Amino acid sequence: MGTRLLCYVAFCFLAVGLVDVKVTQSSRYLIKRTGEKVFLECVQDMDHERMFWYRQDPGLGLRLIYFSYDVKLNEKGDIPEGYSVSREKKERFSLILGSASTNQTSMYLCASSLSTAQHSHILSAQKEQM
Repeated sequence: MGTRLLCYVAFCFLAVGLVDVKVTQSSRYLIKRTGEKVFLECVQDMDHERMFWYRQDPGLGLRLIYFSYDVKLNEKGDIPEGYSVSREKKERFSLILGSASTNQTSMYLCASSLSTAQHSHILSAQKEQM
């Protein structure tokens, strides 16, 4: 039996204030064989322009993989190697692992924010408006 990759997929939406948020995902855990292609999908219904994919490994903080300013406007984050993204619709941002490897076993988090939040400071999007 081949080596398996475990991805813990958590969907995290950052917004200012309290909002009624709908998040959809296919499964909480994803197990794939090494070498298989992996698709992780993030969907938000808040009409946010900015969307982000982060990775968190045990004992480490969040690391930005990719972020998107809007449809088809994607930028590499701190650790884009081995990943690609797709954003054909405003509400949907997909992370793709071209060939799963054991060093990609991690917790993956997706976030969205209003266009005023800074992508490099995840906590700035959690501050209340004054």
